[in-house]
Amino acid sequence: MEVSTTLWVLTIVGLAALIAVDFFIGRKPHDVSIKEAGIWTVVWIALAGLFGLGLLIFGGGQPAGEFFAGFITEKSLSVDNLFVFVLIMAKFAVPSQYQQRVLLVGVLIALVLRAIFIAAGAAILASFSWVFYLFGAFLIWTAWKLIQEARADEEDEEYEENKLLKAAERRFGVADRYHGTKLWIQENGKRVMTPMLVVMLAIGTTDVLFALDSIPAIFGLTQDPYIVFTANAFALMGLRQLYFLIGGLLKKLVHLSYGLSIILGFIGVKLVLHALHESGVHVPEISIPVSLGVICSVLIVTTITSLRASKKQAAAEAAQEKSASAPKDSIDV
Repeated sequence: MEVSTTLWVLTIVGLAALIAVDFFIGRKPHDVSIKEAGIWTVVWIALAGLFGLGLLIFGGGQPAGEFFAGFITEKSLSVDNLFVFVLIMAKFAVPSQYQQRVLLVGVLIALVLRAIFIAAGAAILASFSWVFYLFGAFLIWTAWKLIQEARADEEDEEYEENKLLKAAERRFGVADRYHGTKLWIQENGKRVMTPMLVVMLAIGTTDVLFALDSIPAIFGLTQDPYIVFTANAFALMGLRQLYFLIGGLLKKLVHLSYGLSIILGFIGVKLVLHALHESGVHVPEISIPVSLGVICSVLIVTTITSLRASKKQAAAEAAQEKSASAPKDSIDV
């Protein structure tokens, strides 16, 4: 799909305007209600749908299909980010009324870093076709690693600050408490960071680790940098509202890692087949409609099985608590 400089500029300006509106509406620190989070989640999904419809009308079925496949993939992978965001919020004890501001700025940092990743990835793929093999192998390895982590079932997982964040804290220093939404304050004659800025940087830089698998994954669905960028942008910008909407449901998605591993493995195989095809080997390629169908089916099945497993586990725990309290009740009688 041919994308002019004008279209790139209009797209970035449009996204910036939407972000500005989002920031203006939520500029005052407050606790985000389920209703507010639900409305904005629907708004961002609807905007993504309208954008995909525009691609269908003006660009054809291929770009639109690639966008929707990329958006759904990035959205599902971004849900995995929320687990880490919960850990970060707990680690830094972020007051509930400031969490929406933290997530907004953190996601903006993540979007800028992903744009750099996308530009670099597009340039590499345009120059070296063998990188498709590398991306495919990396996604298959990541899928296997996800399965291993899911089997390990680490319940006492804690967030650890990355080296960049630790270096910034040593260089500038950090205040011992939050000062509203201020990012910098004067303390003992020295300008230091507040915990608010630290947690924003934590969320933004931590997303880079997730981009290492999500960016190759979407390049496995489309090699168009415009579609890769817009799919990432719409998926990330709705992430803040999704955090407040399904934060309590995250623990119930017990099979999410298995679903994501299947999706990443599938796209990895797709990339390898594409690389073989580009090398002149006659192998079947997986079409976008097939990719979209597989991704949606895996997510639906994963959600259903997760909710069923969580329901059974809750029922078993309730029965166990009831049986444990029964002897005490009989003694009291």
